[in-house]
Amino acid sequence: MAIFDVELRELRERVLKLGIMVENAIRDSVKALVERDSTLAREVIRRDHLVNAQDVAIDLECIRLLALRQPMGSDLRFITTTMKITTDLERMGDLAVNIAERALELNEEPQLKPFVNIPKMAEITQAMVKDTLDAFVAGCSRLPYEVIKKDDEVDDLTVKNFEELLGLMLQDPKIIPLAIKRTYIAKYLERIADHATNIAEMVIYMCKGKMIRHTTIEE
Repeated sequence: MAIFDVELRELRERVLKLGIMVENAIRDSVKALVERDSTLAREVIRRDHLVNAQDVAIDLECIRLLALRQPMGSDLRFITTTMKITTDLERMGDLAVNIAERALELNEEPQLKPFVNIPKMAEITQAMVKDTLDAFVAGCSRLPYEVIKKDDEVDDLTVKNFEELLGLMLQDPKIIPLAIKRTYIAKYLERIADHATNIAEMVIYMCKGKMIRHTTIEE
């Protein structure tokens, strides 16, 4: 196997490692929230520097490969896509930290009501992240298109969550500070889904050499 092929394979493995770290951060931050586990929330925050370090290392490797190997065609698309994907993954990690921070705050207060929409949103969002990574590895498939479609489900749950909390706030204004923090969490998950959609769009570009951002999706 040529040296460049080995380098590309190792780069792909680094992206997958970063993706797994981010998946774990999302899962654990929501678990810390739902189960009121402040120790786990602090662990998510503590691990964030590992995500940041991996993001920087991947970017530096991409720059090295661009300068040293001067790739063309599909190899060039793979490397440039990787740089964009890792940026989205790092931002997902930041949003998981935001969820953990809100969990720490909410865990100090009486529970407003059991979480219903948030776990549903988290389940869909985590599946989107996993599927984008699977699509990145598998290459051309239907997966990235399915991820893009799931984004609407997360958007709908975000609206539903806000409407339910708004109703509670209108009934009892004293709960407004707690309710607002819960709306933040839904927004963080919605943004994670948006980043997963960005990655799906970049995987389609990597496979087909076609930019579909801001356009109607055609498979």
